[in-house]
Amino acid sequence: MKKLLFIYNQTAGTGKVRARLGDIVEQFAVRGYEVTLHPTTGPGDATTFARTRAGEFDRIVCAGGDGTLSEVVTGLLDVENAPPLGYIPTGTTNDFSRTLGLPGGIVEAAKCAAAGVPGAVDVGLFNGRPFVYVAAFGLFSDVSYTTPQKMKNSLGHLAYVLSGIPQLASITSYHMRVAYDGVEIEDDFIYGMVSDTVTVGGVLDLNRDTVRVNDGRFEGLLVKMPRNLAELNELVLALMKQEYEGKVIGFQAERVTITCDTEVPWTLDGEYGGTCTRADISVLPRAVTLVTDPDAQALERPADPQEEP
Repeated sequence: MKKLLFIYNQTAGTGKVRARLGDIVEQFAVRGYEVTLHPTTGPGDATTFARTRAGEFDRIVCAGGDGTLSEVVTGLLDVENAPPLGYIPTGTTNDFSRTLGLPGGIVEAAKCAAAGVPGAVDVGLFNGRPFVYVAAFGLFSDVSYTTPQKMKNSLGHLAYVLSGIPQLASITSYHMRVAYDGVEIEDDFIYGMVSDTVTVGGVLDLNRDTVRVNDGRFEGLLVKMPRNLAELNELVLALMKQEYEGKVIGFQAERVTITCDTEVPWTLDGEYGGTCTRADISVLPRAVTLVTDPDAQALERPADPQEEP
């Protein structure tokens, strides 16, 4: 019988997994898996358990927020011939699950995790530390872990953040040098990210036609410091309408280096990632295998060898 390891965060999504644990396990069992359960016990536990036990199983499934997914992926990077990883998103924003085209319901996501299509995806490195889908700094970067849940539900992430910046004095900017693929930019930025996702923190939606999670490249986005209140108002309005053209700097790259004379706080996959004056960000192409919806637009799938060219 096939073996499946289920790693789940009991506290993510106000305990959704515990309430539906029987239904989840049933989805695995009816597809021929013998299931081993492991509830996480604290930060880093999912990484350690995945690293030490993954080789015993045919499939791993994790449930929780994007931080839980990031922990499990980090552990699997150290496992030779690691099994495919399914994901049941139960966090607040669940950015990467939208990119993978995963179902929103817990039972439906469990079914996809057990029976979906495995596909290799890229993983990022931030100063040597793995991340799954985004490294970010600045105005919106801490919204997923600092915004109170009631505010998220009533106002939405972006409205909550923007309500706190009625004037330029409320914005922190960083004078930075950004280098990628032979291009160099130096300016003052209030936000920046290097990502592999179609949505970030429930705040920013990116071009779904260009984001591919296994093409060996990141999507970069930089927002310059507005020069006056008029520009700030235009920027706020454009972001709320998701109209980015002419308001941000966008690029694609395999490697990005961002330096600043002062310490800059970063977030990785929605969790606090520490501060630094230099960020070296690179891609590990197709480093892990995730189970996805077969129609996920953000995956480049190889052509069927039986098809005509």
